[in-house]
Amino acid sequence: MAEVAAKLMHAVQYENYGGGLSGLKHVQVPIPSPKKNEVLLKLEAAGLNPGDCKIQKGIARPLFPRKLPHIPVTDVAGEVVEVGLGVTKFKVGDKVVAMLSYGNGGGLGEFAAANEKLVVSRPPEVSAADGAGLLVAALTAHLQALTKDAGIKLDGTSQQKNILITGASGNVGLYAIQLAKLGNAHVTTTCGARNIELVKSLGADEVLDYKTPEGAAVKSPSGRKYDFVIHSSSKAIPWSV
Repeated sequence: MAEVAAKLMHAVQYENYGGGLSGLKHVQVPIPSPKKNEVLLKLEAAGLNPGDCKIQKGIARPLFPRKLPHIPVTDVAGEVVEVGLGVTKFKVGDKVVAMLSYGNGGGLGEFAAANEKLVVSRPPEVSAADGAGLLVAALTAHLQALTKDAGIKLDGTSQQKNILITGASGNVGLYAIQLAKLGNAHVTTTCGARNIELVKSLGADEVLDYKTPEGAAVKSPSGRKYDFVIHSSSKAIPWSV
């Protein structure tokens, strides 16, 4: 499909660090060609993360982005339209979710090239928007917080641990609740009043409104001592916790 790469696509990029929304420009650029072990995706959805904003501010330079101008965003969902040499797991027409590299980005374009190792099939029951919202948030909750740091086994064979999740109605918190319950944890959470029922519906055992004195103290209503805290809120919590 060399004719695809010869065409232009619409994208959003920035040319310099800083600038926020006003620094983003609508442009037309060549559609990327997939390299060895890469697939070319026609994008259907993209998920923005705090890291994308920090990279634009220049916090990660000189590591990310690798060069300017830069098309930001790494979490995407779409359809495979071309495969590079060495690709064995995917074919044209496959619906997938992919994580692009922070160095190259590309999520705010109509097409993007992704390494096969960072691509997974998307089941029909998972929408493109839901798939694109999974990657950084779910992997942070799963790999970094629960299984690596807290040592929880998601098959439920771990000894029960008491987990506190602050900011539980945010991206990381929503996944952390569900994964922690799979791992046989007792989960205490904090969130705003309007999200209490949502957090309960995901399996939280105890929910605290962070604006109340009890929520500010983040103490378990049942008097449990926490074995591990996933602090995904921007508010500070007492060291005594």
